[in-house]
Amino acid sequence: MKELKVITHSTEETHLLGNKLGSFVEKNMVILLDGDLGAGKTTLTQGIAKGLGITRNVTSPTFTIQKIYHGKRMNLYHIDAYRMEGVRQDLGFDEYFYDDGLTVIEWSQFMDYLIPDEYLTVSIHLLEDFSREFVFQANGIIYENLLEEIK
Repeated sequence: MKELKVITHSTEETHLLGNKLGSFVEKNMVILLDGDLGAGKTTLTQGIAKGLGITRNVTSPTFTIQKIYHGKRMNLYHIDAYRMEGVRQDLGFDEYFYDDGLTVIEWSQFMDYLIPDEYLTVSIHLLEDFSREFVFQANGIIYENLLEEIK
């Protein structure tokens, strides 16, 4: 499993990191975002959306669970599974994994039974000086190649 660590020192740097990631992703990729409340999951997703050519304002889908954004390169399926803790039913979210877009899942541990075999995990840690450490872990060769691109 290939790993990459990146530290950002501002919201702008986090957006730039996401933008870079979004410019290299391919259709049907799945990115899992893990981190405490306020760690920067949605901020990174906003940058990813820019890299996909999405111009709409990207917000956390905490209350709606899922939002779809249409981009120039591909669609972004943004899922926040925070409210799905303890729910184990087929809600059809796994269909997005194969729908020619990018799926980004916040709080993925609450829907781990749906996650495909290959994916990219991004663990976000808030540091003492309010910087953020992003730890990317590739699970599959296409994600290993993605990490090489964003180095």
